[in-house]
Amino acid sequence: MKILALEQDIPGVTSEQFQPYLKAEAAKVWELNQAGVIRETYFRQDRASAILMLECADEEDARRILGTFPLVRAGLISFELIPLIPYPGFSRLFGE
Repeated sequence: MKILALEQDIPGVTSEQFQPYLKAEAAKVWELNQAGVIRETYFRQDRASAILMLECADEEDARRILGTFPLVRAGLISFELIPLIPYPGFSRLFGE
């Protein structure tokens, strides 16, 4: 299942608090990318916030995996998860 994960800010967290975790965070993203769990990784242009495209069994699996991120474990970020399905509109062109 494809799941879009949008990084969410935690109120009161400062950018300085992120510094000790950034190398470990990048290593975790690399590990999951190489494992095929993270399919795409982006940063928003309008603010420092990650956007991840995940391939997971379900939303619970995605939450478990994201919970292993150093920044999540430290309580500095969270993620909004959006489960995705294929676009159904083509059936209007080719169905029945």
